[in-house]
Amino acid sequence: MSTELQEHNVLFNEADRRKLAEASLRSITASTSRARGDDFLRILVKDLAQALDVTYVITGRVIEMPDGEEGIRTLAVWGGQDYLPNMDYSLKHTPCQDVTDQCMCFHGSNIQRDYPLDTLLVDMQAESYIGMPMVDTEGKTLGILSAIDTKPIDENKRLLALSLLSIFAARGAAELQHQDREQLLEQKVQQRTEALRAAQSKLVEQEKMAALGGLVAGVAHEINTPVGVAVTASSGLSSYAEGLIQKLSAEKVSRAELLELAQRVQSAARLVEDNLSRAATLIGNFKRLAVEQGHEQVTRFVLLDYVNAIISAHGPELKKLSISAAIDISPHLEVQLPAGQLSQVFSNLLMNAVKHAYPEGSGGTIRVNAHIDSLNQLHILFADDGIGVTPAVREHIFEPFFTTKRGQGGSGLGMHIVYSIMHQLGGEVSIDAQADRGCRVLLRLPAILPAD
Repeated sequence: MSTELQEHNVLFNEADRRKLAEASLRSITASTSRARGDDFLRILVKDLAQALDVTYVITGRVIEMPDGEEGIRTLAVWGGQDYLPNMDYSLKHTPCQDVTDQCMCFHGSNIQRDYPLDTLLVDMQAESYIGMPMVDTEGKTLGILSAIDTKPIDENKRLLALSLLSIFAARGAAELQHQDREQLLEQKVQQRTEALRAAQSKLVEQEKMAALGGLVAGVAHEINTPVGVAVTASSGLSSYAEGLIQKLSAEKVSRAELLELAQRVQSAARLVEDNLSRAATLIGNFKRLAVEQGHEQVTRFVLLDYVNAIISAHGPELKKLSISAAIDISPHLEVQLPAGQLSQVFSNLLMNAVKHAYPEGSGGTIRVNAHIDSLNQLHILFADDGIGVTPAVREHIFEPFFTTKRGQGGSGLGMHIVYSIMHQLGGEVSIDAQADRGCRVLLRLPAILPAD
């Protein structure tokens, strides 16, 4: 041992080294106590470099390189005066390769000679190296913590470095393990969220189909009436025609009898025509509503005619509860929108009013107003004069699965579908909190959307 090193050892005896280690430990612990994640690692490498009086301190995570070899992705690098950019490098032919085997690595001097193929050591002008593995609670090596200097490391610094590196390598491993757990948790949350969105989307589609199924049943029932009348009238028409033939075949027939039979034929024919026309209108409205709900194609149409068709298609439900509709829309108001999506909005608003606004079949009036403002925004007011909406219900009315009819056939998706479609169309929907009576739904969306 050289005279200088002997004198150095005299200056730093065991008690001095212990005090120095404890002071350094307290200092680094205090500076990193409130830091987490990458911030903790950045503070750690800087403070360790200062405490050990070394040029470089590096912490990194073990990764697999593109060639399949084991490598390190640095998380924080202190380079003497400032932080250095992070990098990926292969562990092959480096002293860090031994560290990932969970072996402490110490080279007091001549590190470049011991690892001549490690070009990074040459670039750093490294002379000495101390490395510790960062091992998690399951015994897996997550990364490394290493101190590298451009001058030899004597025995005094070696003991201090090993003490501090072993303590903070464990702390660093805990941080990396915490990051891994957070990332795993985020992945699970993302997977569950995607699964929930998929399930919710499926339920929304099922709700649309259920609403369409109810509409089919109502329209089928409504069509039975005019078709039945037409069948009865056509039967009478056949009977009148047979009577007319008999009269004309007889030897004598009066003009009055012929006129009477002709009027009966005419009346029956008109009855057949009117009722078949009514049935055709119902079927046409339903077909238009049912077919277009499956498409999102932007088309140009007269809004009044379209709203009338939707309300007509829902006529059976409205008629059953003695609900009438009053529409105040200019016959000249044209819009360019996805008609199918707009029909879903109106259908859900109508059925929401039917289910909630008029309990026990009390009956009432639904009003629909619409106009376009100077900014080409379409404003629609959909209002009923029913029992109204409480502040508590209004606060949650657009949330999925929220319903006041739980256990009574309410899915809680109708108004959520309205909300979702309106936002898809670049619009907004809200409940008027100032309504004196009933529920007032305010819709706003662009009157003209670009065609596909």
